[in-house]
Amino acid sequence: MIAIRRAEPEDAAEIVRLRRIMFAAMNGRDEPGPWEAEATEMARRQLAEAVAAGGAGAAGTGGATGAGTLLGGFVVDGGEPGAPHLAACAVGRVEERLPAPGHPAGRFGFVFNVCTDPRYRGKGFARATTEALLAWFAEHGVTRVDLHATDEAEGMYRALGFNEHSIALSLDLSGTHHVPDARNATG
Repeated sequence: MIAIRRAEPEDAAEIVRLRRIMFAAMNGRDEPGPWEAEATEMARRQLAEAVAAGGAGAAGTGGATGAGTLLGGFVVDGGEPGAPHLAACAVGRVEERLPAPGHPAGRFGFVFNVCTDPRYRGKGFARATTEALLAWFAEHGVTRVDLHATDEAEGMYRALGFNEHSIALSLDLSGTHHVPDARNATG
């Protein structure tokens, strides 16, 4: 049996290490940088908020019926020699949006970090942590969960019941793209 536990503030650096591995798998290149320190601090803060609120792995404001966002994370500890490390993680967020048909509470989940350290792949850790995260989403009243899948992980997500919902489009507003002035829009 796989020993899964909720993520804690002390796991922040390891979650970010796994996140870097995930990004390398997604875009074919390793991109270390200052984002890692910021991500570690943010994860540590949000996971600490969860502990303060009484439930590690559930950070933010609001509960199953309250306003706000919640961070959830589930991890498997690595057992190989060396410094303590994580073998795998699944991290996601509950978002409260305006209700919609079929989603009257407006609670949606987004899985943004599922990764297994290459030393531990093929043992079911990604699936196990993702299933724990999906159960946590359900406990928090989420009615739909979205994610972006790599080609390698698509089969696992489909086996868990994920399907195409709509075409996901993204726009990078980090300063490299011109944003049209909406004040001049017509129609």
